[in-house]
Amino acid sequence: MKIAFHPIYKHPLPKNHRFPMEKYELLPLQLLHEGTAEIDDFFEPKQLSEKEITETHCANYWKKLKNLNLSRTEERKTGFPLSKQLIEREITIAQGTIDASKYALEDGIAFNIAGGTHHAFTNRGEGFCLLNDIALGANHLIKNNLVQQILVVDLDVHQGNGTAQIFKDNPYVFTFSIHGQNNYPFRKEKSDLDIGLADGTNGELYLQILEKNLSILLNKLEPDFIFFQAGVDVLATDKLGRLQLSINECKQRDNIVLKKCEKDSIPVMVSMGGGYSPKIADIIEAHANTYRLAKSIY
Repeated sequence: MKIAFHPIYKHPLPKNHRFPMEKYELLPLQLLHEGTAEIDDFFEPKQLSEKEITETHCANYWKKLKNLNLSRTEERKTGFPLSKQLIEREITIAQGTIDASKYALEDGIAFNIAGGTHHAFTNRGEGFCLLNDIALGANHLIKNNLVQQILVVDLDVHQGNGTAQIFKDNPYVFTFSIHGQNNYPFRKEKSDLDIGLADGTNGELYLQILEKNLSILLNKLEPDFIFFQAGVDVLATDKLGRLQLSINECKQRDNIVLKKCEKDSIPVMVSMGGGYSPKIADIIEAHANTYRLAKSIY
């Protein structure tokens, strides 16, 4: 399996913005240490072209972004201090998702150790997301006639509001989000299918809802590609999550998605998404489970 990887040390962030950014460095080391991945599985993408960016994002927004010319309000909404290094990291992550998507077409599954930047809209960034890698990847596949019907399965605890906005009324991309109803973003966009869960929803109910609705969508849509946003901020330990899934139940969540993709021969590109548990070990374990499952299934 191919895994996009972009070393964070090449694109440093201020110390107060590094947690939980350490996971991007630690997860590959864990996967290599335990033998889930080998060094040849990893690839470092190049930077995304401006042409590709402006086919998804507004040209004026991209111009302001690349020139570090966002207003103070716009910058504050992204959650990051704007810098050239940050922009370089974002466009590398987005290219990683596009490259991994093409690997998934060949191998059935591929990963991006980063990505899942689903709060980025066509014309603005929010919530630690500047460019929407899922949307950029989906548009690349459609534009190049590589797929006909895409399903976005967004299981981060926060609604993929940017992805929903970008693909509103787009017949080629169906957006499906299971998220905390009372969690960020507090003003939700309208996905093609939104399931908002109450604070404290347990793992048993969560898995039942996912199993039922994903099965219905696969039968109805018959997608030929899936983007899976596999955020682990659904964990009960997560500082920002408000749901009550255990690490094992999070693993069961991923198992449901990946087994259905493999059974129906639907290529899937998996992006990391969020994860904010106080113990970095919990975050790494939950993310590593996704890769372990892929190795056992594919």
